[in-house]
Amino acid sequence: MPDRFVLQTRARAMRREPTFAEKALWKVLPDREQVAGLRFRRQVAMGPYIADFACFSPRLIIELDGAAHWNPEYDAARDQWFQAQGFTVLRFPNDDAIARPSLIVEAILRATGRGQQRLP
Repeated sequence: MPDRFVLQTRARAMRREPTFAEKALWKVLPDREQVAGLRFRRQVAMGPYIADFACFSPRLIIELDGAAHWNPEYDAARDQWFQAQGFTVLRFPNDDAIARPSLIVEAILRATGRGQQRLP
């Protein structure tokens, strides 16, 4: 298991230098009115992993898959660990975050049972 300090330092660096897809999705997620009042945090150190986006109530993690996600076994182990902690994990390709963030918002609303909200 990685050292907690090392993981938190890496998460901070990732927040300072987000990917293009993370920037695009982050333009939508902080708007609580648009995402049914849900509060998301980005690049959150959790156990031995860093979640791209996490909402602690309800327990939901959003992962964006791009060049860094070419190891399906690793991603499956991460998802399994998050699920064991009580989180639902939703994965999306970077292209959806960039071109169709409303699809991600709709999936979040469905996964949380929050119904339809106004979408971008």
